[in-house]
Amino acid sequence: MTEKHLRKATASEDNLMRIFTVPEAADSTLGRIEQQLSADLAGFLQDNIAALEQPLSDIEDHFYSVEVPPQPQFVSDYVEDIMSHLVAQSVHTAAPSFIGHMTSALPYFLLPLSKLMVGLNQNLVKIETSKAFTPMERQVLGMMHHLIYGRDKDFYQGFLHSASHALGAFCSGGTVANITALWIARNQLLKASGNFKGVTREGLHKALKHYGWDDLAILVSERGHYSLGKAADLLGIGRDNIISVPVDAHNKVDVEAMRVAAAQLQARNIRVMAIVGVAGTTETGNVDPLADMASLAKEINCHFHVDAAWGGATLLSEKYRHLLGGIELADSVTIDAHKQMYVPMGAGMVLFKDPSFASAIEHHAEYILRQGSKDLGSQTLEGSRPGMAMLVHACLNIIGRQGYEILINGSLERARFFAGLIQAQADFELISEPELCLLTYRYVPAKVRQTLAQAVAQQDKAKLDAIGSLLDDLTRAIQKTQREQGKSFVSRTRITPKVYGNDKRTVFRVVLANPLTTEAILAAVLDEQRVLASGETDILQALDALC
Repeated sequence: MTEKHLRKATASEDNLMRIFTVPEAADSTLGRIEQQLSADLAGFLQDNIAALEQPLSDIEDHFYSVEVPPQPQFVSDYVEDIMSHLVAQSVHTAAPSFIGHMTSALPYFLLPLSKLMVGLNQNLVKIETSKAFTPMERQVLGMMHHLIYGRDKDFYQGFLHSASHALGAFCSGGTVANITALWIARNQLLKASGNFKGVTREGLHKALKHYGWDDLAILVSERGHYSLGKAADLLGIGRDNIISVPVDAHNKVDVEAMRVAAAQLQARNIRVMAIVGVAGTTETGNVDPLADMASLAKEINCHFHVDAAWGGATLLSEKYRHLLGGIELADSVTIDAHKQMYVPMGAGMVLFKDPSFASAIEHHAEYILRQGSKDLGSQTLEGSRPGMAMLVHACLNIIGRQGYEILINGSLERARFFAGLIQAQADFELISEPELCLLTYRYVPAKVRQTLAQAVAQQDKAKLDAIGSLLDDLTRAIQKTQREQGKSFVSRTRITPKVYGNDKRTVFRVVLANPLTTEAILAAVLDEQRVLASGETDILQALDALC
């Protein structure tokens, strides 16, 4: 047994005080550990593989014990263990070949700034625990509000630091942001009236009875994010009252079909509480016709929310912000800074067109959230929150509009390059063209592509189904093997390509936001998939038999 395994840490008041005290010397034990951690992390981030090939079950075995250790452990021993069993087995989301999800490389300057944020340990619920962070967070929300709505200087001077108004709210991500927006929509619609004290006091049942409606509904594209279902559940509306409206061949919601759905709901005495536009669908990255949706919302007098968790950062590009035309007409907008704004996980935002909207969800407590204070927690769903706005503030200032212009333009143009590369291959099929920097495709042998085209022309559904099912199996097999080998990573999803009818098909899905991803890497991904496909002989033979 080594000397390291023989030594034992002990719990004592002196030892506990030591771990709560800033090391006085750079060569102290904690100082050396910190330097080693920084070096090891830098090495991990420079490794270009997507993931190490180790079964999840082996990793689970290491994290199996459920007993809190009775004795303390030396920090150095813990760090050594966690580097081997956590860091080394983590997914390399920063790898240039990791192009399957909305998680990218981060600017390296965020690492030391994150240490600053953790060390200060501010709690944004209360100004007494976040004195300087509160006005900084309000400034970031003001910047994002201006990016969307572009109001004049007098507007922001009046509302930016107002105790009784809010331009938006920070939260952990798009889910909470969407919930917050729809919470506001519900409370505004079912506000106090006459003897009715409002839904916040008397609940949904009494609110519907007072206003004479049988139910509430939310209209959204069939590509809407699953967080909207969570919101409907939590707000008492019910998931069944999220009405999914079909999309067109370009994965954009059919606004006329939405108008018809609204009329049908009205005929059943169901009030449309909100319609939700999607600016950057999760599966295909497309943007709904937001201006037309805003007009519909005005017609039926309901809240218009835009879920731009993914696509909102496109507003930072002068060249491409027109793709989100109409977003400025929304009553509320969700944007995740931890997606295309290159901020670590946990930085979502919801912005309000009208700074008084947040009063619909305002709440107070004598011991912490007092009436008239500038406490941010009085108008947010979450209570205790870290100062993530600091990292958004850092990126907005250090990268700037010009830097973001380069990053956003680069990601969109990288996607367009990859789409062209796929279309140039005889054995790959582009399923959805990129509007932002997300696209879908699949591997289809050249002979099978010809047979598919004939089946579409002849409307031969039996053959389309048979081929489609086999291609689904092939796509899943390629994606699974590619993920397990860890050299590169693309994700997969199931969508309904209009050219093949309304049946769901399994396709590869790539997100090209990482600025480190090169055209050569993208070409290599296709080459790797082609090789992996050649190994699926049973499926290929079955496909060949159909041709």
